[in-house]
Amino acid sequence: MKERALIVDDDAELLAILKRYLESHGLETVLAADGVKALAAAASAKPSIIITDVDMPRMDGFTLCRRIKESKSLGGTPIIIMSGKKVSEADMVSGYTFGADDYVIKPFSYPLLLAKIKAVTRRAAGRAKRPPLLKKGGLEMNMEGRTTKLNGKLLKLTSKEFDLLTALVSNPGRVLSLTGLLESVWGYNTADYNNPHTVEVHISNLRKKTGNFSKRIVAVPGHGYKFE
Repeated sequence: MKERALIVDDDAELLAILKRYLESHGLETVLAADGVKALAAAASAKPSIIITDVDMPRMDGFTLCRRIKESKSLGGTPIIIMSGKKVSEADMVSGYTFGADDYVIKPFSYPLLLAKIKAVTRRAAGRAKRPPLLKKGGLEMNMEGRTTKLNGKLLKLTSKEFDLLTALVSNPGRVLSLTGLLESVWGYNTADYNNPHTVEVHISNLRKKTGNFSKRIVAVPGHGYKFE
């Protein structure tokens, strides 16, 4: 079965170009002009990936990203954000905080976008192969529903916080480098982007949300983090 991409942008010309390009490379496409229409389209089309602009009427891309990641049925759908206005590092960090799997700046090359789509969908497929439940002490992570409970209480984690915690808990005692986490969790080519602040911000958020349990996430100065 072909992979299906939901493309969301209020620029009709760009939608048409991306539709032609991606379909010429073997992807099915579904189009939406704003976040509200995209939510409805995602529910019915069940896309393999969502590619969305940020600045749109009715519902922006960040809100769409959050709504998708909060959905029980769609939460595992990878999302690539594209923007020509929200281009600062702070904007990109915001996008990842809302659950984006990757971020591209307009104008971008279509082969680059295609490469990112393939990389993101491969990672999503890898996540789908994990054991359905991951348990450590009072922590219980549901890989299919992408939900996390700590001592029976549901934690509200973003998509990247969930993936980061999964990487740590799945490798107890192993030091995971900042570079390795940027590559495995965020999918970055660290030759192009290698800012440890991205990981540090998400670790800080995880510590706040997991309370005393966060003591098991140990910083290894000069190397990275490990789970004990």
